[in-house]
Amino acid sequence: MRMIRYYLPAAGWIILILFLCTMPGKAVPQVGFLDFMHVDKVAHFFLFGGMVLLLAYGYYRHHGYIGAGMLSLIVLCVTAYGLAIEFIQKYLVANRSFDLWDLAADAAGAVAGALIFRYIGKRFLK
Repeated sequence: MRMIRYYLPAAGWIILILFLCTMPGKAVPQVGFLDFMHVDKVAHFFLFGGMVLLLAYGYYRHHGYIGAGMLSLIVLCVTAYGLAIEFIQKYLVANRSFDLWDLAADAAGAVAGALIFRYIGKRFLK
């Protein structure tokens, strides 16, 4: 039961992402110049990269180490979560649709989060 505390920040982040990504399309603000700059893709990148960082941090704090295989598994699971959210948006959320570019941004953010943790984050945890 004590291990849950290591993953609470990640769990909160996962719930926040689910909340933000399942808002009805009309509730999402539309700003013309931000659509042109694809700010939503940047948001996906940072949200899913942050999820990998928090999950990797929780695992590292819980076990005292994290290998490349576990980081790869976290990236795969986070990307699958992004895919699941895209299907939720397509079939269950009003005025939202499946966007392959959102999924690409999710996956790229997940990989970037793993690389940041692998090469920078672990140095600060020692």
